[in-house]
Amino acid sequence: MTRVGVAKTYKLYIGGAFPRSESGRTYPVTDATGAFAANVAQGSRKDVRDAVGAARKAFGGWSRQTAYNRGQVIYRIAEMLEGRRAQFVELLRAAPAGPDAAGALDPVVAVDAAIDRLVHYAGWTDKLAVAFGSANPVAGPYFSFTTPEPTGVVGAVAPADPLVGLIDVIAPAIAGGNTVVVVADAHRPLPAVTLAEVLATSDLPGGVVNVLTGHVAELLPVLAAHADVNALDLTGVAAAEHHDLRVAAERAAADTVTRVFVPPAGTSLLVPTGTARLRAFLEYKTVWHPTGAVSLAGGGGY
Repeated sequence: MTRVGVAKTYKLYIGGAFPRSESGRTYPVTDATGAFAANVAQGSRKDVRDAVGAARKAFGGWSRQTAYNRGQVIYRIAEMLEGRRAQFVELLRAAPAGPDAAGALDPVVAVDAAIDRLVHYAGWTDKLAVAFGSANPVAGPYFSFTTPEPTGVVGAVAPADPLVGLIDVIAPAIAGGNTVVVVADAHRPLPAVTLAEVLATSDLPGGVVNVLTGHVAELLPVLAAHADVNALDLTGVAAAEHHDLRVAAERAAADTVTRVFVPPAGTSLLVPTGTARLRAFLEYKTVWHPTGAVSLAGGGGY
């Protein structure tokens, strides 16, 4: 008797848990040959709101972690991904071709690049204040310091590259202390939902990264208009064919004064982005502090 395999149904990743879509919807994804590969949760507007709520709840704890600790956690994700390297290579090999098939990375190169970028951003966590902060010259008995701080909740649309692009929108944001709600590529979501399993078993607190699957055209307008989202990364809709969707998201973000990041046209995943993504999701706070002798109410000084 021929055995019938059990088809896996991947779920969303919200608040460190794997819930089904509240709508109950799923959609099938295929492999490179066009054969059925798995069912994936089709996220809804309510799922977006739940994910933003989870990211907001996690923001306080994650942003107050020491930079050193954030670096350790991101490095741990790299370790976990390294341990499942063969599985991700196989997932990328089995995934259908994307819109940029000609320029797609070899699966082995892509997985190695994803791991390397996690290590890269892990190393940046305790250097952000030194690289982007400053001690400002002032004409008076004061110290003036400018220090970078996280923006808050970042809503992101991952590019079609199912792993390197996904890491590129997640890692720099959380390195700076932000939390993320990311919409994975609808046609090749399996590396993203498998990465969610890696995140769940690493030291990353629940809610710091939330992964939604489904149709970007349905999820992005809700994400862009959500008043509790502080920044948007529209890398996944930067291409010309998504022009209308991107413009609508930018207009919705303007209503809530949400920061928007869109990479320059033609940006290749083969080219490291430098510090652009790190700086895109940082705010700057300037503090003044008196120095030298100060007249106090009692006439004393310090």
